[in-house]
Amino acid sequence: MDRKLEDIRNIGVIAHIDAGKTTVTERMLYYSGTSHKVGEVDKGTTQTDFDPEEAERGITIYSACVTFAWKGHTVNLIDTPGHVDFTAEVERCLRVLDGGVVVFSAREGVEAQSETVWRQANRYKVPRVAFINKMDREGADFYAVLSEIEKRLKANPVPIQIPVGAGPPHLAEAFRGVIDLIEMKMLHFGEGDQDRTVDVLDIPEDYLEKAQQWRDNLLEKLYDLSNELMELSLSEEPIPPALIRQVLRQGTLARELQPVMCGSALDGIGVQPILDAVTYYLPSPKDVPAVVGTNPTKKNQAEKREPDPAEPFCGLVFKVLPAKHGDMTWVRVYSGELKPNSRLLNPGRDVKENCAQLWHIQASKKEQVDHVGTGDIVGIIGLRHSVTGDTLCDTRSPILLESIKFPETVIGMAIEPESSADRDKLSETLAMMRRQDPTFAASENKDTGQTIISGMGELHLEVIRHRLLRDFKLNVKVHKPRVSYRETIGKSAKVTGECHRVIQGQQLFAKVTIQVEHAPNQQQPVIIIPRVPPERVPYNLVEAAIEELQSRAAGGGIIGGFPLADIKVTILDAEAAEVGSTETAFAIAAGDAFEKGLEAAVPTLLEPIMKLTITTPEDYMGDFVGDIMKRRGEIAKTENRSGDAIIEAHAPLAELFGYSSAMRSLSQGRASSSMEPLKYAPAPPELIKQFM
Repeated sequence: MDRKLEDIRNIGVIAHIDAGKTTVTERMLYYSGTSHKVGEVDKGTTQTDFDPEEAERGITIYSACVTFAWKGHTVNLIDTPGHVDFTAEVERCLRVLDGGVVVFSAREGVEAQSETVWRQANRYKVPRVAFINKMDREGADFYAVLSEIEKRLKANPVPIQIPVGAGPPHLAEAFRGVIDLIEMKMLHFGEGDQDRTVDVLDIPEDYLEKAQQWRDNLLEKLYDLSNELMELSLSEEPIPPALIRQVLRQGTLARELQPVMCGSALDGIGVQPILDAVTYYLPSPKDVPAVVGTNPTKKNQAEKREPDPAEPFCGLVFKVLPAKHGDMTWVRVYSGELKPNSRLLNPGRDVKENCAQLWHIQASKKEQVDHVGTGDIVGIIGLRHSVTGDTLCDTRSPILLESIKFPETVIGMAIEPESSADRDKLSETLAMMRRQDPTFAASENKDTGQTIISGMGELHLEVIRHRLLRDFKLNVKVHKPRVSYRETIGKSAKVTGECHRVIQGQQLFAKVTIQVEHAPNQQQPVIIIPRVPPERVPYNLVEAAIEELQSRAAGGGIIGGFPLADIKVTILDAEAAEVGSTETAFAIAAGDAFEKGLEAAVPTLLEPIMKLTITTPEDYMGDFVGDIMKRRGEIAKTENRSGDAIIEAHAPLAELFGYSSAMRSLSQGRASSSMEPLKYAPAPPELIKQFM
């Protein structure tokens, strides 16, 4: 894997579901010569959607990595899911990628998941280019989508192409090519799946004025970034295309603008220019700032690694593919080099790992390699303890990078094995699936003996259930999905917990006074702050109280045993006796205080509220609004787009089970929707009574 750092591109293709990400990826593989036939999503023949569930549903569920060459550059590309239930796949990929290609549909424009992935890319400071796809569709509008990107995403889109025509072939003004505003030429693309040709033509007469106007707009946006460009313009001298690309690259890397292109990936129009844009405008590993972490052996002082093969090795685990004969762990290499049979340190877990084999990943295929270097994405076999978000580094130069944060699960479902033989196998299988998917959780309900699996939505749980039945041949009974509620408190309370017990003949005594209060928007669900004056009791006794409070907080609330959230516990005071005030006594007193505190502070239930975005013909808008109100929902906003009504509603997840079926019946199958977690909000009193 000897490559120049400047010539590597680590990119992701991200978008809302059905915008055409996988089709764009398939075309990239074909035009780069990596594949010899164009795969089709509808036929389940794409390279990156190789899982049977993906082929069957025609959607991406798991991120897939492919590598190909384009004009002297090596592109490591990850195709990500668009469905919000699998947003963890996007989250972990963006954490380790250097650049992104964001795909929008020319008809639907900026959709709900478009906003989500754009925010994720902002959070990880990922430079990106945009591709407005499906220009051959009825109702396609390049300029309307451009305006939406600017307004709804608060972005600075800079078109470097404009379309020639729009819509399907039967229209007089059908989409037939693109105008390159940098070279001021029209690009015409070969017809048919196997045609890779791109013809460079003069701009049609009737498009010359429009093209010149958009080129002027392009240059206008670049003047602030380059004095040289502005001086050439003021002196009315020709501006070299290479200079325009240089300034565009500068602006893209600084995330001050996003170059925008257009085309139709299904028809093979406009894909080669995306590949060119990836090499021109997106960063190489050398353009990315040094990764910053902490040194756990030096009181967590700041530590950094430059993207340089000469630096000590440092990488981040971003995906684990479990297997019986050894997990395949995907790692992004940030610095240094790595060879098989190396010993690595996982500083977050304080364990050493053996890196037995290195593999180059190509979708469902893989090839063993003898070393990897800075900027590479590699599969490692041999790691036993490392999971998604863990750092791997040189044993002599520890560094701990920031992990990857994932959203909490919002929906659960009870499953039961049909035989005792299946019970042991189920436990092993669920543990393996948890290693693969950080947004999947499994736990056993001690009261019922059932196993509760939790995920990000109904589709997420359905895919997991299918895997258990199909891939692992497990006979399990599946119960209806249920909501993952949270418990919190409605007011503050100050209470004192006491211990007056005789244990093994010893009289124990302790008092712990705590303040329990509602504290939303904090980093942890329950935070515990000790404020006991040091002269009151020895600190080891306070520590025992803290540990007990943490244990009680992790055990759930008193309404239905649901996880606690938005609570702050302050230990105000403690009292000890000369004899019998042991750590056990203080743990008992702290536990007593915690229970009293929850009771006194008016426990209440929080339910997950979903952001529901519905696209429907305008005729059905009233029916949808009425249906949402019946589901305890509220309409956040509505707008019209290309003859359709777009409704954004906020509604409790408990009222949205099976919504896709209801949506089809309301609109005769003509509406579509997407759903994502929005927030937790207080549940109505009648719902709380069901659990009391």
